[in-house]
Amino acid sequence: MQKLILFSFVGFFAQLMDGALGMGFGLSSSSILLAYGLAPAIASASIHLSQVATTAASGFSHYKFGNVDKRLVLTLAVPGAISAFIGAALLSRIPGEIIRPYISLFLLCLGVYIVIRFLYLNRGANDLKKKKSFKKRFIYPLGFAGGFLDAIGGGGWGPVNTPVLLSREGLDPRKVIGTVDTSEFIVTISATLGFLVFLGWEQFSWLLVFAFVIGGVVAAPIAAWLVRVMPPLVLGVLAGGFIILTNVRTLLNTIPLAENAIYFIYTLLFFGYLVTIVLSIRKNMALKPISR
Repeated sequence: MQKLILFSFVGFFAQLMDGALGMGFGLSSSSILLAYGLAPAIASASIHLSQVATTAASGFSHYKFGNVDKRLVLTLAVPGAISAFIGAALLSRIPGEIIRPYISLFLLCLGVYIVIRFLYLNRGANDLKKKKSFKKRFIYPLGFAGGFLDAIGGGGWGPVNTPVLLSREGLDPRKVIGTVDTSEFIVTISATLGFLVFLGWEQFSWLLVFAFVIGGVVAAPIAAWLVRVMPPLVLGVLAGGFIILTNVRTLLNTIPLAENAIYFIYTLLFFGYLVTIVLSIRKNMALKPISR
């Protein structure tokens, strides 16, 4: 019973983070599961099965709140679904931790760029309303990479797609987050089918799945509402800072540093994150007269 309650809270906060920032459910929950001693394949399989329900609730909530770009959903999701099935097959044979540091370094650079763009290069809310059409030769490889890494690492659809789409000029952050979360439903189904085929039902942690579904479904509409009401500038900085914190943590775990040094570095980064959030709020207040 204690595990059920604990994992329900984990699922709630993971989905709250994922639904509000477009990423985080897989990364945060997989970290906890691996710390509990679960094998990467079993952890990823259980997370994806629970996400079938949470991403459905999240996608529906984002759709109802008008956070979804309908042009991008299927274009992004179809190649992601194909690669997610392939990734699930590979993870059943090999460990997925080998490639994480390289992906984290790439995402870290994107996170820094996103914070700088929204905090210092933002020219007002009107810029975010410009329509931007994406070519399929850009979206297909992006979706394919995101789906593959999502299945391999237990989480990756949001961390790959959200920062790349946020880094494009003229996209509203809430639309990016809502579209990525909605398309993730299709990718999650494909990855789950892959794990079922190559691992079997008996390898899933059903208590864990049930707990994550409870917490995640409750959090989904709350997160979608937060995206609706939060200013795009502040939301962009929140997402970029979260990308930085998440991937720095992954990189630090691969470097032989003393525990005190890791805590010191992460404390500085977290303090810097809070400062940038305050600056984004102040800048958003200063830009309000411009957007009227």
